[in-house]
Amino acid sequence: MTPDPARGSAPVTAEDVAAAWDDPKLANVLYHDWEAATYDEKWSISYDERCIDYARDRFTHVAGSAGWPYGDALEIGCGTGFFLLNLKQAGVLDRGHVTDLSPGMVEVAVRNARGLGFEVEGRVADAESIPYDDDSFDLVVGHAVLHHIPDLDVAMREVLRVLRPGGRFVFAGEPTEKGDWVARRLSRLTWWTASRVTHLAPLRERWARPQAELDESSRAAALESVVDIHTFDPDRLAALCLRAGAVDVRTVTEELTASWFGWPVRTFEAAVRPGALGWRWAMFAYKGWMRLSWLDEHVLARVVPDELFYNVCVTGTKPAAG
Repeated sequence: MTPDPARGSAPVTAEDVAAAWDDPKLANVLYHDWEAATYDEKWSISYDERCIDYARDRFTHVAGSAGWPYGDALEIGCGTGFFLLNLKQAGVLDRGHVTDLSPGMVEVAVRNARGLGFEVEGRVADAESIPYDDDSFDLVVGHAVLHHIPDLDVAMREVLRVLRPGGRFVFAGEPTEKGDWVARRLSRLTWWTASRVTHLAPLRERWARPQAELDESSRAAALESVVDIHTFDPDRLAALCLRAGAVDVRTVTEELTASWFGWPVRTFEAAVRPGALGWRWAMFAYKGWMRLSWLDEHVLARVVPDELFYNVCVTGTKPAAG
């Protein structure tokens, strides 16, 4: 499958879904091109202190702060540039490059970088064939990308290939097997309930999204089972990295009650008319997630098995030369 840069973020049709059902890479292009224009809004992504802190904390939780700033950094599966751009603002890296299978996402990521005053090179590229020479980067990062890649063994070998000797990779925001099972059921229940209740007569005018938008959202959501290929056991994810040739591999898990709260919140926001919820809701959602994240990290992480948490992060390095 060759990505089509001319496609842009055209609406997802029933024919698109049918064509992509047996082709995960085509499904990823369709799904993420469709989401590109509204992705930051959907996931409450910003490039201010809130998300700078979030990105930096994800990085330091698994990899610490030694070696900052990394000189040349690459984000694979960059989406809108959330992880790399906020890590750059946090002082983690100097020069950035981004790749994604979705032309729409690469376009938005480069535009976001320019809006922040950065020059970031963006390429439409497959993570299983990274279009850079051997030993090109000091750091490779990704956020919520590994679970989209069909052949993870090939992709991880590519990551190690483009890293310089001693270079580091950090992947965050990957779904665990058990955490994802719970989150998806909460999300589906929320969507089913909200999309029906908001169309009741007393609520329809203020709360309901137009049926055409809901239909398009449902078609795109149907691709999630195709684009979301993997969930992870932390130990098996570490083993995959070691098999590719990495050393000093480490995993950590995050978000238990925060994911039980966050997934229904984001799903509800997507199910109602844009602008209906307002600033107070946004503050409730953000502060609620922050409080539960603190509980997860400082209390529950001490007593709950790591495989029950929603996210797993992994880091490792390429062996030093000689």
